[in-house]
Amino acid sequence: MPVVNAPGPSTNDRLHTFMGGESGPWKILSCNPVKGESLPAAGRLSVVQGAPPILSSESTWTLRGATSNERYVTREEKNQLVARQVALGRPEAKYAALIPIRKSAAWWAMTQDERRAVLEDRSHHIHTGLKYLPGVARRLHHCRDLAEQEPFDFLTFFDYPETEVTAFEDLVATLRATEEWKYVDREVDVRLVWDDA
Repeated sequence: MPVVNAPGPSTNDRLHTFMGGESGPWKILSCNPVKGESLPAAGRLSVVQGAPPILSSESTWTLRGATSNERYVTREEKNQLVARQVALGRPEAKYAALIPIRKSAAWWAMTQDERRAVLEDRSHHIHTGLKYLPGVARRLHHCRDLAEQEPFDFLTFFDYPETEVTAFEDLVATLRATEEWKYVDREVDVRLVWDDA
C-alpha cells in the first residue's frame, strides 16, 4: 500500500503535497478543528511526493511540507528513533491521520534550546512518541521554510493498523495535555482510512 499516490514533477523528493478533495486513495473519516479554524470539507485525500503537475480543480485544500533532519533530538534519542520507527505504507496500516499544526509567535520567539526545554525536558514529546513505536509510524513535514507562505508550520502524517487505533488516541491525548501544546494556535485533526477501490 503506497502512502504517496505518485511522484509529482518536482525534483525535491523531500516535498510532499496533501490535497483534500473528491479523489485520492485515502477516505476522510473526519476533519475536526482542535484549535482555531478547520479545513474546508473534503471527502478524500491524495498525497503526492513533490509538487503536483497541476493543482486539481477538484481539490478544496492543498497543504505542502518538506521532510528535514531531526531537530531538538539528542544523539541517544536519535538512535532510539532510528532503531524503533518504521516507514509509512505498511500493508496492514490501513488507518492514518494528517495533523497540521501552527505554533504561536511566542514559540518562534524562543531560541532552539528554549524550545527544546519545553518540547522534551518538560513536555516529553520525544519520549512519549517512542513508547508508541513501531505500531504508529509517522513522518513530519516542515512548512515554514517553503518559498510560499503556508497556513501551518508542521504537517504530521501518521499511519497505523486497526490494532493501534486506541494507542494512537492515547498518543495524541497525551501530547495535547503538555506544556508544548499551549504554544499551538491552530490544529486540525484529519482521520483517514485507505480505500483505493
